[in-house]
Amino acid sequence: MNIRQCIGLIILLAGLPFARAAEIRIRIQNPPESGSMVFMLYDSPNAFGDLRDPALTVTAEPDGRNIWSITNVPPGEYALIAYHDENGNGRIDRNFIGIPREPLGFANNYKPKGPPGYARASFALSNDGMRQFDVELSRPLGPRGRIGAGLGLIWRSSPYRDYVGGVYRFIPAITYTGDRFQWFGPRAQYGLAGSGKVRLAATGEYRIGVYEEDGSDYLTGMGDAESTFMAGLALQAELPGGIDVSLEGSSDVLNRIGGREASITLDKSAQFGILRLTPYLAVNWMDKKMAANDYGVPVGKATSDRAAYSPSGSYSAEGGISLFIEITTDWLVVGSAGVERLDHQATDSPIIDKQHVFKGFAAINYAF
Repeated sequence: MNIRQCIGLIILLAGLPFARAAEIRIRIQNPPESGSMVFMLYDSPNAFGDLRDPALTVTAEPDGRNIWSITNVPPGEYALIAYHDENGNGRIDRNFIGIPREPLGFANNYKPKGPPGYARASFALSNDGMRQFDVELSRPLGPRGRIGAGLGLIWRSSPYRDYVGGVYRFIPAITYTGDRFQWFGPRAQYGLAGSGKVRLAATGEYRIGVYEEDGSDYLTGMGDAESTFMAGLALQAELPGGIDVSLEGSSDVLNRIGGREASITLDKSAQFGILRLTPYLAVNWMDKKMAANDYGVPVGKATSDRAAYSPSGSYSAEGGISLFIEITTDWLVVGSAGVERLDHQATDSPIIDKQHVFKGFAAINYAF
């Protein structure tokens, strides 16, 4: 390369736009006097939603000031979390279901009342730019937990012969989220042991009756299938990559059916703006009594076109998706929709003529 080419290359490079590091300033409205201040920047919505794997972490010791700076930050889009590491252990301490116990705050004065949304805490950082945020630290659940109220709907399609429509129940969507106890609509749980990555909980859930007698002529004389309350235990674990697994077993504590159920479920969440989606896969099992309630025909209720039938139990495979929408920080929408594939113990029943059941739950809730 001759001198003229070198000069030309220098002129060309001088005219190119180079990404220059930027600065973020955070003013903590209620700075702590002990422990550590930790600032985390995220560039992934999914990592942010799980509060894992930040792109950058900066730790500082309280020294009487209330403004801190993060310098040499590459330009791009980020979400910011600041938290008070009260015991200095280098991580966010969490309660039984993974909600932070230590005071924290977000950029844009964002104060979520559910799983945090990347879109509301994110901002753009330009070349050689500077952004400043005022952040107030607070405990997500406050001193006594968080309460919500609203209206919910449970529904499921019917696999029964000539059944008209499905089964629906409107329920009050009363919610409570505390350190160990959580209650949402038809389901509640209480943490017994562990926290964060692996935990054991006691569970309770309303089980909707699977059919009503007047839904099909083939069910005349059968009576309505029983609704009941199931209670049991759930072992829950967080796997690498944000995958959650749950192994659960429960029994009919009201003895209306007298049976037992169990399931194993895998799920993983992803964020899209104010929408959080959680696809899931599950395998379900029910014992003889529960299967008889759902698919059986007692000898005393058999007819000429409805033979007696007694299943020995049943398995099913299920897949679906749950959603969480943060309409505002106060108004939240949750729901789920799934499809369950029945095994031959169910489909061999004379009152069953479909192999798939569609089911779901939806609720709108105001969080106080």
